[in-house]
Amino acid sequence: MSNNSNFDPSHLETLDRDLGRLSSLEQATSQTSRSALGMGVAFLFVVFAALLAALIFGQADNSFIVVIAAAFGAYMALNIGANDVANNMGPAVGANAMSMAAAIVIAAIFESAGALLAGGDVVSTIAKGIIAPESMGTSSSFIAAMMAALLASALWVNLATWVGAPVSTTHSVVGGVMGAGIAAAGLGAVAWGQMTAIAASWVISPLLGGVVAAGFLWFIKARIIYQEDKIAAARVWVPVLVGIMAGAFSTYLAVKGLKKLISIDLGMAVVIGLAVAVGSWLVMIPVVRRQSRNLENRNKSLKVLFGIPLIVSAALLSFAHGANDVANAVGPLAAIVQASATGDFTHAVAIPLWVMVIGALGISFGLFLFGPKLIRMVGNQITKLNPMRAYCVALSAAITVIVASWLGLPVSSTHIAVGGVFGVGFFREWDTARRMRKAKQALSGPEEIGPEERRRRRLVRRSHFMTIVAAWVITVPAAAVLSAGIFLVIRGITG
Repeated sequence: MSNNSNFDPSHLETLDRDLGRLSSLEQATSQTSRSALGMGVAFLFVVFAALLAALIFGQADNSFIVVIAAAFGAYMALNIGANDVANNMGPAVGANAMSMAAAIVIAAIFESAGALLAGGDVVSTIAKGIIAPESMGTSSSFIAAMMAALLASALWVNLATWVGAPVSTTHSVVGGVMGAGIAAAGLGAVAWGQMTAIAASWVISPLLGGVVAAGFLWFIKARIIYQEDKIAAARVWVPVLVGIMAGAFSTYLAVKGLKKLISIDLGMAVVIGLAVAVGSWLVMIPVVRRQSRNLENRNKSLKVLFGIPLIVSAALLSFAHGANDVANAVGPLAAIVQASATGDFTHAVAIPLWVMVIGALGISFGLFLFGPKLIRMVGNQITKLNPMRAYCVALSAAITVIVASWLGLPVSSTHIAVGGVFGVGFFREWDTARRMRKAKQALSGPEEIGPEERRRRRLVRRSHFMTIVAAWVITVPAAAVLSAGIFLVIRGITG
C-alpha cells in the first residue's frame, strides 16, 4: 500500500521516453540491415553479370574488357530500376490504387517483358548519334569511351537516387557519351545540333506533360467532380476517359514498345489506337454502370471507378519503358561486346540475348532493392495524388510521347511523368485559390492574401520542385564531366 502511495508518475514518462528511443533504434537498425542486404544482393548480381560474360567469352581476346563492361552494365541496369521505374509506378502507389509490394511485382514483370520481348532491337554504336564513330580513331579508344560513359552515367543516376531526384537515364547516357567523346576526340566530334535538341527537351518534356495532365484534371473536375449528380456524370464520362486512355496506350505501345516485333508507322499506330479507344469505350459503358451501383454521390466514391484503369496504365507504361530504356543500360555494353569481338565500331549494334537478360534482370533487381524511395517521392512527396489525378499523370505520359514522336521532338519519359505530377499539383493550387477567391467575394468582397497564407495554401512542395529541376538541368553536363575524367583515367591505365 505504501509503495502505491509513493508512486512517481514521472517514472512512467521516463519509461515511455526510453521505450521510444528503443523503438527508434530498432527501426534504424532494421533500415540499416535492409540497406546492407540490398547492397549485398546488388553486388552479387554485378558479380553474376561479370561471370556470365566470362563464361560466354571464355579465352577470347579482350575477354577481360567485356567482363568489366558487363559489370558496369549490370550496375547501370540496377540504377535504372532504382530511379526510372518510379515514374511509372509512383502515381498509382501515391493514389493508393495499389500497394508498394504489388507495384514492385507488376513493374518487375512488365519491365522484364518489355525488355526481353520488344526491347533493344538495334541501337547505334554511339548513343543517339551524339558523336561520330569515325572520330574515335581506334577500337580501343572507342571501347574506353563506352566504358567511361557507362560507368559515369550509372554513378550519376546512383547519386540522383540517393538525393531523391528522379532523373532521365537517357540524358545520363547521352552526357556520358558526349563527355567521353570530347575527351577522346575533341569538341568537333560532338553533334551539337542533336545536343541542342536534347537540351530543348529539358523544357519541352515537363511542360508538355504538365499541361496535358492539368488539362485532363480540369476536364474531370468540370464534367464530373463539380456536377450536382457526380455518379450520373461519371457513368457518361468515365467510359470515354478509359477509352481515350486505352487508345493512347495502344498508340504509344505501337510506336515505342513493339518495334522489335513489328514495324508500325505513326499513322497506322493512331488508327490502331482509335479502334481500341472506340472498342474500350463501348465495353466500359456497362462495366461502369455496374461499378457505380449504390455509390454515394460524393468525390470519394469516384475513386473506385479509376482504380483498375490506373493499375493497367502503370503496367503498360512499365512494358514500354522496359522496351525502350533497357538500351540505356546495355546499349554501350553491346557496342563494347561487338567492338571487342570484331573490331567494328562504326555500324549499328544488335544486342545479344545474354546482354538483354542482364539489362532486364538488373532493372528488376534495382526496382526490388532500391525502388521504393523514388516511388514514394513521385507518388507522395511532390503533391497529394488520388486515383483521378494519378490517372491524368499516366494518360499525360502516353499522349505526350505520341505528340512528341509526331513532332519529331526528343523527349524524356521521366521528365514527362514528373512534369505531369507537377502540372496536376500546380493546377490544383490555382483551382483551389480561384474557388476560394470566388467564395470570399460572394460573402464579403475581394480578399487580401498575405505571403504567409499564400505559402500555407501551396499544394506542391517547392523544395522538391527545385531539387528535381536542378538535377534535370545538370544531368548532361555532370555525366559528361564525370565520363571525361573516367576516360582519361582508363586511357592512363591502359596506355
